[in-house]
Amino acid sequence: MKYTQSIIAGAIATAVSTAAFADDVQVVGVSIPAATHGWAGGMNFHAKETVERLEEVYPGLDFVLATASDPGKQVNDIEDLVATRNIDALVVLPFESDPLTPPIQAVADSGAWVTVVDRGLSVEGVEDLYVAGDNTGFGTVSGNYMVSRMPDGGDIVVFRGIPTTIDNERVDAFTTAIKGSGINVLDMEHGNWNRDDSFAVMQDFLSKYTNIDAVWASDDDMAIGVLAAIEAAGRDDIQFVLGGAGMKEMIKRTADGDAMIPANVTYPPSMIATAIELTAVGLTSNAPVSGSFVIGSVLVTQENALDFYYPDSPF
Repeated sequence: MKYTQSIIAGAIATAVSTAAFADDVQVVGVSIPAATHGWAGGMNFHAKETVERLEEVYPGLDFVLATASDPGKQVNDIEDLVATRNIDALVVLPFESDPLTPPIQAVADSGAWVTVVDRGLSVEGVEDLYVAGDNTGFGTVSGNYMVSRMPDGGDIVVFRGIPTTIDNERVDAFTTAIKGSGINVLDMEHGNWNRDDSFAVMQDFLSKYTNIDAVWASDDDMAIGVLAAIEAAGRDDIQFVLGGAGMKEMIKRTADGDAMIPANVTYPPSMIATAIELTAVGLTSNAPVSGSFVIGSVLVTQENALDFYYPDSPF
């Protein structure tokens, strides 16, 4: 289900009142990837800020934040949260879907509340609450924009992220959106939402293909790596690069009319704050918060870019 801001505000108010009378402290474990790229850096910032703020709001809750630089470390973190802190709830943004599903399933089987954020699990129905951006919408908005910019078709290359369910959703929706448009996908590789990886992949694409009309980088960190490779190669055939997630650097370039970055698609890292806050509501009140909370993706162009430009943001 989707919740309006007014419903959330009312639920939070109820939860604050209930928390004031709590006798037992409940432990909320928050497990997220480390700041390995820009979006993750923004997500880490919002997670820390939210934990600090909610510890003041909810005296009956104790929050434990763990960050991991790889899936194996995240599995260990979750097992430690269960073994040493006996957590009552877990808010988790999986590093990758497949390796994180079994330990998260074990947490759910123990009776603890589970909130999964952004990157879904490989088994459906494990979590009590799922909070994410609209990944299907993200791919559809991106594909529709490419079609609008390339009405006569053309050759593009596509960058995928880390192998996850959300990456599959994005790519499937993008592929559907461009179907029958005359846009030809020359190649598609994982850039892992990483600048250096994407730089290397784009170098390979540039060596393989003498003409590339455009790039769907699908992420702003990957777009930065792509742009660096294009500049290093001195190629002038690429008309534009479409990233995503609304990095302030890229939004500013769109606002300034940079022809190589004419648009962006939103996917806010602050969704982790929504997930933690709704979990707190679920633990401390009778307000119903189970289900899905989906944050829509919006096309950003020069005309509306300043509405999405936050110069003081860490991302």
